[in-house]
Amino acid sequence: MQLKTTSLKLPKNLHYSLLQKVVEDGYGMRGKSRWILEAIEVFFNLSDYPTLVDLADSMDTLNDTLSIRLPIQTLQKIDEAVIFIRKDFPLMEGVKSKIIRASIMQRLLGRTVND
Repeated sequence: MQLKTTSLKLPKNLHYSLLQKVVEDGYGMRGKSRWILEAIEVFFNLSDYPTLVDLADSMDTLNDTLSIRLPIQTLQKIDEAVIFIRKDFPLMEGVKSKIIRASIMQRLLGRTVND
């Protein structure tokens, strides 16, 4: 599986909650990318994920940088989702980062496909 590094900005409190949850869930500090990858996969199965990305648009004070390694296939799915989301929200900027931020938020909230 070929991996590619990508970076995004997060609010400090979301970044802290993410790191805390990754460790709490037993992934260890090196499991952050795997935890986020799983969050993205579940997120794309939510019927309302484009709306959730739009809600992530309202985040401010993005002052922490997060670097993660994701499979090329996942990054391609994110690119396809950008096109899909832009149909409903054509003026939205930074859609890739917002998808990842929204995925993280939904997993932290414990949201699954059945919810």
